[in-house]
Amino acid sequence: MAFNYKRVIVKIGSNVFTNSEGLPDIPRINHIVEQIAAIKKQGMEVILVSSGAVASGRSLITVAEKHDAVAARQLLASIGQVKLINTYSQLFERFNILCSQVLVTKEDFRDRLHYLNMKTCLELLLQYDVIPVVNENDVVSVTELMFTDNDELAGLIASMLNAQALIILTNVDGIYNGDPKLAQSSVIDKINGTAIDFASFVTSGRSQFGRGGMITKSTMAQKVAALGIAVHIANGTKENILTDVLADQVVHTRFVANKTASGKKKWLAHSENYAIGVVQVNDGAKAALTSNKATSLLPVGLVNILSDFKKGDIIKLIDSNEKLIGLGIAEYSADKAKENIGQKNQKPLVHYDYLYLP
Repeated sequence: MAFNYKRVIVKIGSNVFTNSEGLPDIPRINHIVEQIAAIKKQGMEVILVSSGAVASGRSLITVAEKHDAVAARQLLASIGQVKLINTYSQLFERFNILCSQVLVTKEDFRDRLHYLNMKTCLELLLQYDVIPVVNENDVVSVTELMFTDNDELAGLIASMLNAQALIILTNVDGIYNGDPKLAQSSVIDKINGTAIDFASFVTSGRSQFGRGGMITKSTMAQKVAALGIAVHIANGTKENILTDVLADQVVHTRFVANKTASGKKKWLAHSENYAIGVVQVNDGAKAALTSNKATSLLPVGLVNILSDFKKGDIIKLIDSNEKLIGLGIAEYSADKAKENIGQKNQKPLVHYDYLYLP
């Protein structure tokens, strides 16, 4: 069966973008661009999340060994980003397609205003038939500011834009049920809903030039699929891979989309690392929040305010054993919440609409 998606995110990993020397593989990128042009012609909206700035920089300049890894990365990324977007611009131009550059950092997802500004810009680009080429801004994203890798970024963009699908192109055929090097291992073609401990059968080896291993990809894919977005992990080094994935004519792994969530909840689902405050709730509140009934977090269920926060901040909700229950947007500050602890008939600290329960 063919997948009739309206809006897809295509993520090209560094292991697909580069050749064995770690330099841009122009014929392969050209072939992927051809396929994107073909699916765009069918009326599909495409957002491209592409690695390759550092590799592109490496093709232009040699960095002296006296620099540490972070400085070298910044230098290569800054030079390479120009080369990367020019490469895509020239390749898409042959099909009369305009592309644009969108550089983002983790901070852009942490702040609701940045997030909405970025969403507006991307929606506008799509409206004007432009293909946004999104990449992490490696010039300023160093150490703790970095995404785990571009898979995480692609998942966030897919959630933000309510895409129907995210296609992750890597250098293997999908997720295997064992070591891919062993003959008895095979690709899992469909993963449905329930949480799987991928670490038990996915090897943690990373690609030669990328940051994210298969476990990272699998965990992120599961999270995105839970938000109503199908995720396909496929081999980007194969001919016609994009068109074949969309026609369901190639071996790959598909995470089945299993439910939909509001835009704010999609944002919150990826916000655990950005939470500012922490509040502890009693067993009654935990039971109410995790039941099937839609419930807000009321002050009567609060036990403790463990760190400071302001109105509008993302806060973590933990139980008496300090286990994460959910994430929410605070309706008021920590000071006010402290005053209201244990009190009935008070305004919810987190309204149900702004509550995400993993």
